[in-house]
Amino acid sequence: MNRLTPAELPQFLRRYRFPGGRVRRVRLVHRGEKDVAVEVRLIVREAIRDLGTEPKRVRLVLRLEGVEEFRFQMRPGQPRVKIADARVGYLNGLFYVNLDAWGLDPGETPKLHDYRASEAYAAGRELLWEEVTPGGGEPAA
Repeated sequence: MNRLTPAELPQFLRRYRFPGGRVRRVRLVHRGEKDVAVEVRLIVREAIRDLGTEPKRVRLVLRLEGVEEFRFQMRPGQPRVKIADARVGYLNGLFYVNLDAWGLDPGETPKLHDYRASEAYAAGRELLWEEVTPGGGEPAA
């Protein structure tokens, strides 16, 4: 998997379009008493490169290592929907991944409470990512 640094984060977020994507699976991996990883498999689209063609769908795996906090819950009666908006940020030494982000005012930067208000978020010390092919099995460790 590819390790993402805070400096590479803006380029990564320009590469993929998360809104309209789907969450395929969320997996918690326990490696000992306090070491937890969260792996999220998504279907997203590549960024628009040519106005005449539709962006390609991509299967993307995001894995947060050294997870310090997370919440994944689904309220009863809520329909399963596409990702309306998602955010990935780096705050206070942790990467935050939010899959049901609230709308912000133009020019507003998400703060810690914006991530923690989510019903689908995780925060960890390292963020790894990988594109996988359909039927290609599990990503390399």
